[in-house]
Parts: sequence; C-alpha cells; structure tokens
Amino acid sequence: MTETNDAGTARLSKLMQRGAAFLGSEVAILGGAMSWVSERHLVAAISDAGGFGVIACGAMTPSLLDAEIGATTARTDKPFGVNLITMHPDLTELIDVCARHGVGHVVLAGGLPPKGSLEAIREAGAKVICFAPTLALAKKLIRSGVDALVIEGMEAGGHIGPVSTSVLAQEMLPEIAEQVPVFVAGGIGRGEAIAGYLEMGAAGVQLGTRFVCATESIAHANFKKAFIRASARDAVASVQIDPRLPVIPVRALKNAAGELFAAKQREVAQALDESRVAMGEAQLQIEHYWAGALRRAVIDGDIEHGSVMAGQSVGMVTKEEPCAAIVDTLMAEAAAALARRAA
Repeated sequence: MTETNDAGTARLSKLMQRGAAFLGSEVAILGGAMSWVSERHLVAAISDAGGFGVIACGAMTPSLLDAEIGATTARTDKPFGVNLITMHPDLTELIDVCARHGVGHVVLAGGLPPKGSLEAIREAGAKVICFAPTLALAKKLIRSGVDALVIEGMEAGGHIGPVSTSVLAQEMLPEIAEQVPVFVAGGIGRGEAIAGYLEMGAAGVQLGTRFVCATESIAHANFKKAFIRASARDAVASVQIDPRLPVIPVRALKNAAGELFAAKQREVAQALDESRVAMGEAQLQIEHYWAGALRRAVIDGDIEHGSVMAGQSVGMVTKEEPCAAIVDTLMAEAAAALARRAA
C-alpha cells in the first residue's frame, strides 16, 4: 500500500510541476482573491503552507495596497501575488505599486485588460495571470501575451459567469493547456477534483471558499460559522432585476442581503428612469453596494444583512483549521486518488 501511495504522490508532484514552477511555490494551489478576506494574514499563511497566496486589492487605494504588500512581505519570505480589478480607476498606479515591491505575479480580473496594462506589468518583470470565461477570450489573451490563465466556473463564490467549471475545463484545456499554464477554479473542495483537473491538463487549481475558515483568516467568527453550517444549495446566485443594469451575478449564502440587493437595483433603475444618474454611475453604485455588503459580513459579522459570498464547495468546509492542514489534506486526497487510478 505504501508503494501505491508513493506512486500517487510522485504522480501528483509531476502533474503539478509546471504550475508550481510557474508560481515559484511548492504546490500549484492558488488562493482565490476574496475582498476583505485575502489580506496579509491569510495570503502569507497560504504561501507558507506551500501554496500561492494572492492579495485581493479590490477597491483599495494605491497607498492601502502599498501597505498591504509591505505587511505581507514582512510575514512571509515565500512568493505571493496581487489581484487587481481591471475597471479600477487607479489601475496604472496600482501596477506601479506592485512593481516597486517587486511583486512577481499580478492577476487581472474583471474583463479585458485595458490598453498598456499587460505591457506595464511585464516591463516590471512580473508575470500576468488573467481570467478567461470563454475559449475565444482565452485565445485572445494568449495572443496578447498573458503568461497564464484562470478558468473559473459558476460554482465559485463572488462574481461568476454562466458556465460550470467541468464544462469550461473540458472545452478549454484541450485547446489551450499546452500554450500557457491554466489554473482551474470554481467548486473545488477536495483533492480528488484537483487530481482530475490536473490529469485533464491543468497546471494547477485556484481555491477560495476552502480557505475562508482557515485559522489565519481574519473573517469574523459569525462569517466562518455561516460557512461551516452551510450546504452547497445554500450558495445561490443573485438575480438581475433590470436588463439595463448589466449586473454580474454574485454567488453568496442565502440571507436578507439578497432581497436588499434586489431593492437596491430597483432604486438605481428608478434613478435611471428619472435621469438622476448616468449609466456608468448606476453601475458603479451597484459595485459599491457589493463592496459595502461584503465588508459588513466579513469584518463586522453581520451575516444577515451583509453579503456572505461563498462558492458551492462551501458544504465541504466543516471546521476551522490552519492553512497548512488544508493544503496537506488536499494534497493527500489528490495523491490517494491518483494512486487508486494507477492501481
């Protein structure tokens, strides 16, 4: 049995080699960038555990990001990345902050990178990772020079697309996995799934929900308890009320905040009708709502009126434990799955 387990571990190491080498980490597990959660404590802990932590810049100002990167560097000597939102008004300055700190990997989320942003990141010597929700966009991003891609399915927490992880992986990995490292995300809660995606050609995976209840996570005790109590079906996607407001669905645990968001959309739509706000301002109001609602839940612990963003893998989060234990468990499960397949 030991020989079989050793074979599984060796196979896992080989399958993760490309992704781990790209990230500079021991294992090819990216921490999903979750606003208010993926900050210095959790990011450093994931990297120290052998994974690759990623700071969620979200709506941070350049000075706040500067402080966050500095504080993370003080906590770990392992590599970590920074996730930047492409629509952030200070994107250029945020890229400059990452460059000054010598951040090795920048993850761009939220749509096509603005002109010049890829070049600015790469000129600073960093690698660029982008999200690719469709095969066509993935190919376009590869042509534009990105170094790696994340393909994330609708099972994920937070802002989501319309297609499941398993379908995206089947459609995209055979087409693009040889060209750039591809990390699969959305709905991954156990090592068996990691093993499966690696065998399909993924260079690694990204997990967010699984790390929320890490001991090192600063998420409020109420927020963590909500995760531990929840089942997969409790993580539901928000509904778009008005077709004029292109609201990207957000997956979170069912609570009063869902109704509050619907009311917010109706309020903004009425302001549009009465020409009190322009379309750009209307969309910004929606985004600001989510930022505030998430903080209320994560930091203040208001899990009824705040947004408890969670992926469908939340049912596999059953206790609070250190990042090292989470990574070890995932790797052991993946190795065991590969060993069984080889037996």
